[in-house]
Amino acid sequence: MILWLVFALMTAAAVFAVLWPLSRSAPERGGSDIAVYRDQLEEIARDRAAGLVGEAEAEAAKVEVSRRLIAAADAAELELPASGGSALWRRRLTAIAALVLVPAGAAALYLMLGSPQLPGEPLEARLRAIHNDHSIASLVAQVEAHLAKNPDDARGYEVLAPVYLQLGRFDDAVNARRKVLALAGETADRQAELGEALTGAANGIVTAEAKKAFERALALDAKDIKGRFFIGLAAEQDGDTAKAAALWGAMLKDAPPDAPWIGTVRRALAQIGAEPPIAGAPGPNASDVAAAAQMSEQDRGAMIRGMVARLADRLKQNGDDIAGWQRLLRAYMVLNERDKAQAAASDAKRALASDPEKLRQIEDVIKSLGLES
Repeated sequence: MILWLVFALMTAAAVFAVLWPLSRSAPERGGSDIAVYRDQLEEIARDRAAGLVGEAEAEAAKVEVSRRLIAAADAAELELPASGGSALWRRRLTAIAALVLVPAGAAALYLMLGSPQLPGEPLEARLRAIHNDHSIASLVAQVEAHLAKNPDDARGYEVLAPVYLQLGRFDDAVNARRKVLALAGETADRQAELGEALTGAANGIVTAEAKKAFERALALDAKDIKGRFFIGLAAEQDGDTAKAAALWGAMLKDAPPDAPWIGTVRRALAQIGAEPPIAGAPGPNASDVAAAAQMSEQDRGAMIRGMVARLADRLKQNGDDIAGWQRLLRAYMVLNERDKAQAAASDAKRALASDPEKLRQIEDVIKSLGLES
C-alpha cells in the first residue's frame, strides 16, 4: 500500500512539472512594444526641446520610431487574437496528453520491468540476509586464510567443503573434498561427498568419476545413503529407470519413519513414474499371515477392519506417526472406503502441519493415491 502511495505521489509530481509551464500566460508582446515606442517618441521630443539633439537627428529618429510603432500596432491588431486562441488550444491539448500519458506510461513501464506479483519483504529480513551473506563470506575468507598458512589441516577443508557446495562453488568443493581424502584418509562418507561435489560441478550429471566415488563409498559401507541415492540417479540418467526404482524403493523400505531424506527419494520415484513403498512400514509377520489364511472371507474382512479401526484410534492419540498415517490411507483405499481415506488425509495434514518434512511425505502419499481435493 505504501509503495503504491509513493508511486502516486511521484506521478503527480511528474504531471505537475509538465503542466506548470503550460499554466503560465504568454506575454502580450504587441501591447508592450507599442507603449515602448510611444515613450521613445516623447523622449525624442523632450531632447529636441532641451537642445540635446539637432533638428535633423530628431526628425530621423522620429521617422524610425514611428515606423516601428506602426508595425507593432498592425501586428497587435492582426495576429494576437488568432495566435492566442491557437496557443490556448495547444496548451490544453498538451495538458490532456500529459494527464493521460504520464501515468499510463509509468504503469506500463513498471508492469514490464517490475515484479508487482511478488510480496513485499520486510526490511529486517533483507538486512538480515545481507548480514548473513557478509558473515558467510567473511568466515570463508578466514578459513581460506588459515588454510593458506596451514595447508595440511584436513579439518579446515572438511569444514569448508560443504560451504563451497552451498555457495555453488563446486570446483572449490571438489578440491576441498580431495584434500580431505588425501590428508585424513578414506571413508564411505568422504567418498560419497566427493561424488556429490563432482556431480554438482557437472550440473547435476553423475559423471563416470562421480559414479566411481559413489561405488567406492558403497564398497566401504553398503548402506551409505548418498551412495545408494546417486547410484540410482546415475541409473536413471542412463535410461535404466527399473534399476533406479529398485534402488530407491529399497532405500525407502530400509528407512526409519523419520529419516530426513525420505521426501527426496519419494519425489525422485514419482518423477520416473514408480510407486513409492511406505518407508519403514513393516508388513504382517508369519503368524499373522497363517491366522488370516484359516479365516473365512467375512472373518478376514472383519479382522482387517478391526486392525484399521485400532490404527485410526491410535493415530488420534499420536498424530506424529507418519508411517501409521501412510498405512491407514492405503488400508482405506484397499477397503474401497474413499470417503474415510479423504477424511484421514485431512486429519493427517493437520496433525503433521508443524513438521514440514513429514507433511511433504504425507502429501506425496495423498497425491499418489489420488486423494487430492
